[in-house]
Amino acid sequence: MTHVIRAARAADLEHLYEMAKLTGGGFTNLPPDRRALTAKLERAAAAFANNEEGDPETQRDELFVLILEDLATREVRGTCQIFTRVGQTWPFYSYRMATLTQHSKELGRTFRAEMLNLVTDLEGSSEVGGLFLHPGERAGGLGMLLARSRYLFIAMHRKRFADRILAELRGVIDERGGSPFWDGVAGRFFGMNFQEADYFNAINGNQFIADLMPKHPVYIAMLPETARSAIGLPHPSGRAAMRMLETEGFASEGYFDIFDGGPTMTARTDKVHSIASARMVPVTEVRAPDETATRALVATGRLADFRCCFARIMADGDGVALDPAAAAALGVGVGDSVWHVAR
Repeated sequence: MTHVIRAARAADLEHLYEMAKLTGGGFTNLPPDRRALTAKLERAAAAFANNEEGDPETQRDELFVLILEDLATREVRGTCQIFTRVGQTWPFYSYRMATLTQHSKELGRTFRAEMLNLVTDLEGSSEVGGLFLHPGERAGGLGMLLARSRYLFIAMHRKRFADRILAELRGVIDERGGSPFWDGVAGRFFGMNFQEADYFNAINGNQFIADLMPKHPVYIAMLPETARSAIGLPHPSGRAAMRMLETEGFASEGYFDIFDGGPTMTARTDKVHSIASARMVPVTEVRAPDETATRALVATGRLADFRCCFARIMADGDGVALDPAAAAALGVGVGDSVWHVAR
């Protein structure tokens, strides 16, 4: 057992900053800016310290930042984020694909035009995002550990989250760090390139989209081929993430990111596989795994005490026996409660 997921702390700032510089652009939730990252960590600290779940209908948008830590070196090797309800601070914009069908009796022809409409349909949803794994750690399933730890956190704090959940995947970025979609659509109205707009959004929020973006539908046929071909495509580095989302039950419903055209995946929160399958049980024993052991993700702790890791568990009546390495990583023993989901 070498890695554990835990709540982010202020001391993680430099680690996050160094990882942010490796993202390659288009990664709004992890900007390479110390001031913006400090604000994220402060916002997360407030969320982790808030023990009041409140009324689900009035729940504000909180941010939880999780960290992947190497227990041997104490280095931060990855991160991910969870938003309780997007669109509470400023509008949450998406493009949604629509089709307009028109018929000419005189010509005897039917025309179908695909359009992109600027919408705020997804406001109030929860969001999983900000997942980044250090390039030196992309083996051993650590990306899966980061991704699925978020669902265990949601299951363990279910009342804080909405009934719908979304995930935005980074879209196509060219070799110059630009976005063909941005260049063909929004870039024409903003007087800034994709990198400038993406950075401004990461630091200041996207209210400037509401101020400057035209509200009329965008006819896809009028876009350059480079922009059309980028709609709904994930960045090559995000294809595995898209497959993991689909395995969890997320699907594309025709929503796209307004900056790079990447797909926005959605699901009903209680239908997400790792949330629906998560179970809380007591630890009945800590012992070496035997032939009955199964691989699982196991988590414990509330809010700032949250920890999650891979484990070997063995069914033991109404509880589980846990392997010693996982018990040590989680800081649990006999009688403590843990949540688990099959790996």
